[in-house]
Amino acid sequence: MKESNCIVLDFLPSGYADRRHTEPIAQAIGTSFFSLLELVTREGVTLAQEEDVYIGEGKRDKVRFIRGQIEYRDLTSMAKHLLPEIVDKLVKLNEQRFVEFFNKGTIVTPRMHQFQLLPGVGKKHMADILAERSKKPFASFTDISERVKLFPDPQKTIVRRILQELEGDEKYYLFAVRQQRRQSF
Repeated sequence: MKESNCIVLDFLPSGYADRRHTEPIAQAIGTSFFSLLELVTREGVTLAQEEDVYIGEGKRDKVRFIRGQIEYRDLTSMAKHLLPEIVDKLVKLNEQRFVEFFNKGTIVTPRMHQFQLLPGVGKKHMADILAERSKKPFASFTDISERVKLFPDPQKTIVRRILQELEGDEKYYLFAVRQQRRQSF
């Protein structure tokens, strides 16, 4: 699963202070799979926070190469601060994708449904969601909120789940790519 675009969370024109080799580094989040990425930019290129950058196959105007995935704990404090806002914007932009999750969500194990992995959703909300979607598929986040009684804001619920997945240590991943752990010797 490769990202084709990403949003810049933080740009370090001189790279990390604790590294010997200095090169311009950007920390970014992929727009499709919410991958946390470390990018090395081309010479003379400066990236702004929240800038949308192409990182797919072929010619990249601003990015020299992708150094790889990084973990949440490796993000700068500025990137960590900006991350919830960016994830919220990405969820808003791709509302239909997440509404489809509510329309097509299925069981993970014989005793657990995907909906139960969402923060604030237990057996009661899960049963309500399943009952409402069997009547008619959901059309939007607003539709979900109106039809499922006492359900927390669906958009915020999805954002909180994505942030939990990005922080790591989740057994099941619904939206974000599982971050690969770096081995330290």
